Amino acid sequence: MATTNDIGDRGEEIAAAHLDGAGYEILARNYRHSRNEVDLVCRETDAGEYVFVEVKTRSGTGFGAPEASITAKKRAALQHAARGYLHEHGAEGAPARFDVVAVMLTGGPPEVQHYENAFWAD
Repeated sequence: MATTNDIGDRGEEIAAAHLDGAGYEILARNYRHSRNEVDLVCRETDAGEYVFVEVKTRSGTGFGAPEASITAKKRAALQHAARGYLHEHGAEGAPARFDVVAVMLTGGPPEVQHYENAFWAD
């Protein structure tokens, strides 16, 4: 039986492939700043915008929709990590946004939903 980490890792691989196929450049995976982590850091090729992506994966509906599990605390942690990434790369003030990719693994082909501008930075 797949562990929670296995499911999450598979979801991140699926999300990265989805974003790559949609024209995003994957800059980093599992980027950590302090105690905070962003699953994927991308750059949208057409817009030149940094995109910080939280990937949520579920193998069933028992815990609700994947995207519904992103709390205010998680959003704050993502924002902190994003600021760290931009600072480390000399890109403070660069256009950036937060997206969520929800992946459902229910036995058939994975279902992927990409929510652009899923939330705004505080």
